[in-house]
This record gives sequence, C-alpha cells and structure tokens, in this order.
Amino acid sequence: MSKAPTDRKSTLPSKADILQFLESSDEKITKREIARAFSVKGSDRIELKHRLREMVEDGVIERDSSKTLRPAGRLPSVTVVDITGPDAFGDVLARPANWHSDAPVPKIYLSDGKMRGKTRALGRGDRALVRLTLLEDQQSYSASIIKVLEGSTKQMLGVFHGSDLGGRVVPIDKKARDELLIDQGDVAGALDGELVTADLLPRRHDQQRGLKPARIVERHGDVSQTKQISLIAIHQYDLPTEFSKEALAEARAARPAPFDGREDLRDIPLITIDPSDARDHDDAVFAEPDTDTANPGGWHVIVAIADVAYYVRPNSALDRDARLRGNSAYFPDRVVPMLPEELSTDLCSLRPGEDRPCMAVHMWFDAHGQKLRHRFVRGVMRSAANISYEEVQGAMDGNPSSKAAPLLDLVLKPLYAAHDAITEARDERSPLEIQSDEKKILLDKDGEIAEIVPRVPLRAHRVIEDLMVWANVCAAETLEQKRMACMYRVHEEPAMDKVEALRDFLGTLDYKLARSQILSPRMFNKVLEKFRDTPHAILINQVVLRSQTQAYYSPENKGHFGLALTRYAHFTSPIRRYADLLVHRGLIRALGFGDDGLHDSEVDAMGDLGEAISQTERRAMAAERDSVDRYLAAFLAGRIGHSFKGRISGVTRFGLFVTLMPSGGDGLVPVSTMGSDFYQYEEHQHALVGQRHGQIYRLGDVVDVRLSEAQPISGGLKLELVNEPNRNGKPSSGRPYKKHSAGPHKPGTAPKAGRDKAKRKPGGKGKAKPGRHRKSAQ
Repeated sequence: MSKAPTDRKSTLPSKADILQFLESSDEKITKREIARAFSVKGSDRIELKHRLREMVEDGVIERDSSKTLRPAGRLPSVTVVDITGPDAFGDVLARPANWHSDAPVPKIYLSDGKMRGKTRALGRGDRALVRLTLLEDQQSYSASIIKVLEGSTKQMLGVFHGSDLGGRVVPIDKKARDELLIDQGDVAGALDGELVTADLLPRRHDQQRGLKPARIVERHGDVSQTKQISLIAIHQYDLPTEFSKEALAEARAARPAPFDGREDLRDIPLITIDPSDARDHDDAVFAEPDTDTANPGGWHVIVAIADVAYYVRPNSALDRDARLRGNSAYFPDRVVPMLPEELSTDLCSLRPGEDRPCMAVHMWFDAHGQKLRHRFVRGVMRSAANISYEEVQGAMDGNPSSKAAPLLDLVLKPLYAAHDAITEARDERSPLEIQSDEKKILLDKDGEIAEIVPRVPLRAHRVIEDLMVWANVCAAETLEQKRMACMYRVHEEPAMDKVEALRDFLGTLDYKLARSQILSPRMFNKVLEKFRDTPHAILINQVVLRSQTQAYYSPENKGHFGLALTRYAHFTSPIRRYADLLVHRGLIRALGFGDDGLHDSEVDAMGDLGEAISQTERRAMAAERDSVDRYLAAFLAGRIGHSFKGRISGVTRFGLFVTLMPSGGDGLVPVSTMGSDFYQYEEHQHALVGQRHGQIYRLGDVVDVRLSEAQPISGGLKLELVNEPNRNGKPSSGRPYKKHSAGPHKPGTAPKAGRDKAKRKPGGKGKAKPGRHRKSAQ
C-alpha cells in the first residue's frame, strides 16, 4: 500500500490528497485505511466521512458494496472480465464483468489471448480472472490472465425453440454459431418462437461435450413481431437503455433556465426545420439582408441551438449517463436517446411559441458567400414555427401549406437567397459530392412495415445542412482563437494505398488518375462528374466512398478532408451528440458565459473522451444499420422465390453482395452457387472473374437475382443468380447462355487489366486459389 504523510498530528487530508492516495494504491482501501494513513483522529473522522461522501456524490470516487473506495472509473488490480472479442486492429478486448459505474466502460487489452499452459484461445463470451495494469493514458488497462472461468454466467439474446425436454436458444448474433441447450426446469415459461435472454451455465461432469447449457432469465415476446427488431439490435450492441436513478431525478428536477444576462432573440422569427416525424428540435435558423452599407448584397444569418449545457453540468449524473451513451441511436420505431425525455423533448426542445435558452451564432456573409465575421451569444429565443423539409420545399416551389405560407416572404425566401450566396462559396471550396442512397422505412399504426422508400434529397435539406456546417466552423474557429480545448470532428485524407487501389480500378475504365494531382476533394469530384451520366455512376460513387477514411472526434485538429475545411467541430446537436455538448461548454468557458463551462478534468481527458464517443458513434451506427437489415429481411420474408433487379454492392472471394432494387435490401450470392466455373477474386477491379469462360461480375453491375432465403432474426438475405449458368454449365432458365457485360470492355471477357490473368488455370502459380469453396468466409 502506498504511504501517506504521517509526520503530523490528526490532519484532515484534502480531496486532492485522498484522490492521489487512492490512485497510488493497488490494494483495497476503505475509510479506515485512509484515516489510519493520514492519522485522522477524533472528530476529524466525522469530517472525513462527509468529505468522502461529497467526493462520491461529485463522481470523483466510487464506493462498492464492500465499502471499498477507488477513483471513479478505476478498476481493482484483480478483477473478473468478459471477453468482447478482437477490435479492428486484432487486439483482444475485454470489459469488467460487473460494471455498474456511470462512467464510460474502460478499455481492457489482454496482453495474452491464451492462458499459459492452455491451448484454447479466449474468444467473445469467455470470462476470466485477470490482473490489471493501468496504462499511461490513465484510462485503459493491460490484463494478464490468472484463470479462465469456465461456465461463468454470461447472457445471450436469442430465439427459443421448445421441446418436451426443454428446448434450445438460437443466438441472434450472426457470429455466434452455437445454440444453447435449455433443460425443462430452466425454460421459465418461454414459448416457442419467443425472443429471450439466457444465462450460460457451468457444464456438469456429464456435459463436457455438446451444446452449452443455459437458463432463460427474461422473455421479450414473439420474435416474429416487427417491434422486436430494434430490440434485437439494441441488445446485440449493448446500447444503454435505462438512465440511472440519479440522472432521472436530476432531469425531473430541472426547471426553465433564467434569462438574466442572456441576449434576447425572442422578436426574431427563428424557425426550426426538421423531418416530419422529429420529436425534438434543437436547431433554429433565420436570415436577412445585411443592413451594413459596407457589405452590399451581403447576408446576416443566425443559427440558434438549444442550450443543453445549462441543464447538463460537468460530472453530474446526467452528464455521466450522456457520456456513457455518447449519442442518440435512431431506429424505425424508436429512439435510444442520449438524454431523458424531460430534457430532449421538453426543456431543451425549441418548441414553437415557448421561450427557450439557446446558444446562438450571428454570421455575416458577403454577396458571394464568403464569411466576413461571426459572434456567439448565450440567449433566449422563441421559435416562430416548426415546419418539415417537405413543407419548406413545397412553399418554395409555389405550393405553401397553411403553416408555411406566413413564413414564405418573412423567413423562407431570405434563407434560400442567403443560401444561394453560400452555395457560390461552397462550390469554390468544392467539398466531396458523394451521393447517398439511404432508404426510409415507413411503419403503420401497428408498427408493421408499410413501405420502404428512398430518401429524396431536397434543396431544403441542403440549405439547413450548409448553415449548420458554417455554425460548426465558427465554433471551431472561436475555440481555437481563444486557445480553448476543442473536440474537433476530424476527417483525414484517404490513405495512399486506397488511392492507389482507386487509381488502378479507374484504369480498367480507361480513366487516368494522374499521380501528380494534389489530393483533394476536388480531385474526387472530377472523377464523379466524369461518370455522372453514365451507367457506371453508382459504381464510381461506391468506389470513391470506399476510398475515404472514417471520421472521428479528437482534440487534435487534422482538418476535415471531405468538407474541404481546415477546422471543424460539431456544435449544432447537443441533445443527441456528446461532442456538441463539449463544444458548447468550451464556448461558455472561453467567452465567459457562465460557470457551467468546460471543466478542467474534461480538458485533461479530451483525448480519451474523443476516442470513447467515436466508439459509441460507430456502435450506434452499426446497431442502426443492422436494424434496417432486419426490417428489410422481414419485409421480404413473404417473397421467397420472387425475382428482383439488383446491383452488385460488394465483391468478395466468397460471393457477391447484391442490393435489391428498389427496396435496398442487401443479400449474398454465394460463389458456390454461381455455376461450374472457377471465379478468381480481382481486388483492384472489385470483380470476380471466371477462369474458364471469362464471366465477370463487378461492383456496380446490375444483375437478375432470385430471393432464396430471408432471415429476419439475423437480417440475412440469400440470393441466387437468375438466367446464369448453373453448376452443370447450362443456363438455369433454359435460355441460351449470354455472358454478363461488365462495363466498357467487351461483354463476357475480362477487362484489359485482368484479361491475361483470366486465361491462366485456376490456382496457378502466384495466384490465390479460387474462392468457390471458401464457405467459412460466409
């Protein structure tokens, strides 16, 4: 145990002394050990007790059921962990088996994925007793395995299939292949086809082989009900769904913010423009001609954002819960919010006709859309209206709704006129112009899928998007000018190996991407524009998108490549993104707007916070994407055997991923079902090339497919090609075999970059073996 000062009579340690003492100790520490170490005696013990309680309530330290004290978020040196699997870099990760803190779950790296003397590598779902070493970042740990805990309790979500002897649970996780065995006494009343949560049990001496035993601990209802789809994704990705009692108490106790000292914006007709089904409204806009005669044709634009920072203070229970979530997650039938509804849909929502505190930025642009200056204020506003994107576009197209008509001349036309100027500057900047093919799932009143439609891009979307971009730029600029910590939204330029792969692919289409060009969004836009009105437009859009890096949050500014901006931060959605809340706090502190600004502890932990919220963002995106896949599979489950047009959206050694049109569902055509030919995977061409007949299937090609299987539980679709040669080399439909065209090269032959390779025998020297039988990759 670490030593504390003992050369003085009863001296009450400061909070800093206590925290330093706890941080330096590897043993269990209680109030008694602290009192003994600092020679706290007599009545000072009562004061020490109060001081420790304050530190617990402030979230600085934690106390567990055994009264052991430790720094908040800190783990004991020996603890039990659950293996969560490898990350993108192959490191084996784990999480504490019993994590009840509101702080972000610390990252644990296993220093050795195998236990010494054992041959079995630990994988997702295993549990182990480990010894932890705190790493230099003071947030994550290295773990060495002491003992693998076979049969320790672990929960799994799955579908129960009953029998007279009990039943089985089929996991919903696509990666979990083993079913669970349920004894009759462990069924807990579950019915066949119900979605359940099951606890894994230790194997008995007579159960050393076969399925893992488990017991059902929670029933979620009939899995065939569409409402279960989002629940599956939420459970699978471990999205927090329950707020702590303390956070809920803080939300319920919240009261409207006082308006003293705030700039009064209530006479300005700020409006919120959102999707028609939006439940919260956190951004409002207004534009008018600049009255300054020195700026002829210029514009004054205001973007006002809900003042969430007033209600969610640093290190409060609400703050800890929000940080744990990192962001809201959106599903077709529900939202997993970052903040309780008392805030997200009430006090922090910019409701029409109601006074609301806000953080606002005044921006002035010249007639050509160049920003001249800006000014942030902490204000109070009253939204003049909330209208949908469709209503805005309808009004500007000459068909105003009753709600939009009064706003047309007063607000909407000036917004569009200001945007005309901003667009001029935007085009000069030339940010990346990748097209989206996002789908929208429409549900009926019973929660069943009514329709799946493409999201139609409107000018109204671009108006709001561009105004928000400029507000975000202003936030980053101000924090940088004030030398205040900033959580930047970083999008780095593409890696050179991806650019080279793109260059090689474009070469197969007779397009030369010169190596002498400066790497910029404009360069990629030229490629997109070249193919915009050709059959390859979607293909090129996908390939360019895949060449880009993934955006993330960081206190280190590396610019935003896609937007062609040197500095960028997220400021405009603090209700649903923790990064924006941090930016608001930074502005409050930098501009002297109050005492609820960025805390020193947040400044020190900015790097770890950036990494944490980048991970929660990716987690939510994966859950949302999987949910959509399951909805699409459920929608198509009744159409087994039907044929569809589809576009190849992915090419791998083990088959083709095809996006069905127009629903957008993604399915797999296994290479083993693609006739008698042997297919070589040509990575730089994004293609499978037949080694016997030169048959080519390439990213972006349109093919006819038949739906052979749909699995709503996993979201998987299995497809087969229609009118293509079967395993006997004959057309499956009986029609003459017509080789598939794959772009500007001669139909049925390999493009020039791969023609010579296609003549070689399968599995020849220097070549990877054909992917036909790589079933494990499926």
